Amino acid sequence: MTLAAMLRSKRAAKWRRQRQLLLMTLPLAAMVVVFQYVPLWGWLMAFQQYSVAKGMAGSPFVGLDKFAALFADDKFYLVLRNTLVMSALNLTTGFFGAIALALLMNEVRVGLFKRTIQTITYIPHFVSWVVIANIVSMFLSPDGGTLNEMLAKFGLVDKPVYFLSREHWFWFIHTAASLWKELGWSTIIYLAVLAGVNPEQYEAAEVDGAGRFRRMWHISVPSLLPTAFILLTLSLGWLIQSGYESQFLLGNSMVVDYSEVLDLYALRYSLQIGDYSYGVAISMFKSCVSIALVLSVNFLAGRFGQGRVI
Repeated sequence: MTLAAMLRSKRAAKWRRQRQLLLMTLPLAAMVVVFQYVPLWGWLMAFQQYSVAKGMAGSPFVGLDKFAALFADDKFYLVLRNTLVMSALNLTTGFFGAIALALLMNEVRVGLFKRTIQTITYIPHFVSWVVIANIVSMFLSPDGGTLNEMLAKFGLVDKPVYFLSREHWFWFIHTAASLWKELGWSTIIYLAVLAGVNPEQYEAAEVDGAGRFRRMWHISVPSLLPTAFILLTLSLGWLIQSGYESQFLLGNSMVVDYSEVLDLYALRYSLQIGDYSYGVAISMFKSCVSIALVLSVNFLAGRFGQGRVI
């Protein structure tokens, strides 16, 4: 038997052994194709002067005119700045905050206290942004808001502060709200990794005289790094996909220059102005940037010996 025939025989035997697993994955693969790849046909609208009445088949092609108009619009660069800054702030605070919280919770030895803290930090993840935005608005409200009352009580302000009307503060308010909502949920994977670390490593380090923080730095942190790099790579793919719900609910007309992001920009052009092709061009731009970011970070992770995700 030739080498090629042997390889084919081994491959066929492997397929036979795993046929049940392969059959189980087919429905999921079909869902991905139907809901993720088939809609890409709609990208054709970005190269047309799309009309709802004429449809995709009857709308005239305009080539790259929509992309030229997009990159010539000063408003586009403004909302791109907002998107990148808010996404970077959310990514940085969420990434390091989740690691720090997981390290601290891993050191807690009182089970009841640890479970209580976990529950308290997890709950906001399951609360919708509508509720979160209302809580933040009430907390920052100039009319009886908790923060304003505290500032007035300590004599730090003479009159109420309109926090949500200060455009330069919006990024930080949004970052704080996002961190509060997602921090606890982001620690789950890190806590699972730390739970798998051999306890003998901590015991040996303690015998050698290492304190708690040295054990964290030399054992816990290195154990988290491979997982952290994978999660960072996946998160960077969403750097420009900041969504719109939180910005839409927390923002207002006074801070629109700092709250409007690409999704809101595309939504406004598509629904309010009726230029659907322009909105699709924005979506294509976001997707291409996301792919480039994921591939770049994946390449850098491989170069620095952390292993590639894809």
